[in-house]
Amino acid sequence: MPAISRFLGIAIAILYRDHDPPHFHAIYGDYEITVNIVDGAVNGRFPRRALAYVMEWHQQHREELMLDWEQARRHQPLSPIPPLE
Repeated sequence: MPAISRFLGIAIAILYRDHDPPHFHAIYGDYEITVNIVDGAVNGRFPRRALAYVMEWHQQHREELMLDWEQARRHQPLSPIPPLE
């Protein structure tokens, strides 16, 4: 799964063949969640602190995530998104 961002041991990816609603995947060790780009709804389990980092990053990069989601729908290359600072 190619990552569009990596920070603090967390990899973030958008899959080309994924389904609506717009979302991204976050992976941390053996944990994986999906996060709805529009409303921030989370599916899956993640350690509390790692989840807080992902949600903070999501708030900072919502527009870029939607652009990458649209690129994936068109099967075009995704743009990297800066990590959480």
